[in-house]
Amino acid sequence: MKKILTPSYLKLHKSGELSERLRGLESRLESCDLCPHVCRVNRFKMANGKCKAGADPIISSICDHHGEEPVLSGVNGSGTVFFGSCNLKCVYCQNYQISQDMNGSEQWRISTSEAAQKIVDLQNKRQVHNINFVSPSHFIPQMVRIIYEAIQLGLNVPIVYNSNGYDLIDSLKLLDGIIDIYLPDFKYADDETAYSYSGIKNYPEIALAAIKEMYHQVGNLKVNRDGIATRGLLVRHLILPNDLAESKEVLTLLADEVSPDISISLMAQYHPSHKAMNYPLLSRPVSYNEYNRVLEYMGKLHLKKGFAQQLDAPEYYLPDFHKEKHPFELKEKSD
Repeated sequence: MKKILTPSYLKLHKSGELSERLRGLESRLESCDLCPHVCRVNRFKMANGKCKAGADPIISSICDHHGEEPVLSGVNGSGTVFFGSCNLKCVYCQNYQISQDMNGSEQWRISTSEAAQKIVDLQNKRQVHNINFVSPSHFIPQMVRIIYEAIQLGLNVPIVYNSNGYDLIDSLKLLDGIIDIYLPDFKYADDETAYSYSGIKNYPEIALAAIKEMYHQVGNLKVNRDGIATRGLLVRHLILPNDLAESKEVLTLLADEVSPDISISLMAQYHPSHKAMNYPLLSRPVSYNEYNRVLEYMGKLHLKKGFAQQLDAPEYYLPDFHKEKHPFELKEKSD
């Protein structure tokens, strides 16, 4: 008989701890300090902080996504909630239609109760393996509100926190026991590069500290008998052309500072999107030699747990959020 795992957020809800944390998180919107920018903007009254987001959630898509790592997508897909806006401004962002070009964003302002119903529908009708919140760092209270309301409707699958790595430790600590799987990026090893291409300072220091906190909460990635993740940390790293990400240094930091057994998702899907063609060093895809050097170095560090995309990945993972039904080129299940 297959053992049924109970997500930890259900235990927090039963004890009343989840509602207490939710109240505390929502109160922080009055002087927002949710992410490392610490803008101190009252998001109930304005949306002029770094992320340009107010108190209402901006959600561009809720869908069963089959293009994530195999341990997340499995057979039935990952129930993915794409938040709009972002606390980074990456010049090559593949999701720029929703992260930076916010035209028509009013149509994405759905209520938390609507979002809760949609993710429970994905769980029950599509039988997705998890609920995956993408770019949640600036919408943590709204995310927890959606989870809280979805519990009343029967939510019982693992929660994935899928972030760019620019997360505040104080906010992450309030997610302990709510998040089952952390899926952060570690984008750069160099601070100047992060500032040049993503408009942020101290990224390597902040991202590494955030990843350490995530690891402290959930540990190494764990999967069930079907090979589907149930809990743990999986760190994504996108290889950039001309070694702009300093990928070897990123992998070394993760192995030395977090865990030699850490699970890595090495991504080869870079495509010169958004403003990338204006930056000569970012204006082309990753070459085979660049990809192979990083892959070989990953092997030298004995980072055997995780995944490595193939070099044909870019053609499969480019989203179009202007589509009515589904943002990805990948063929999804028909209705």
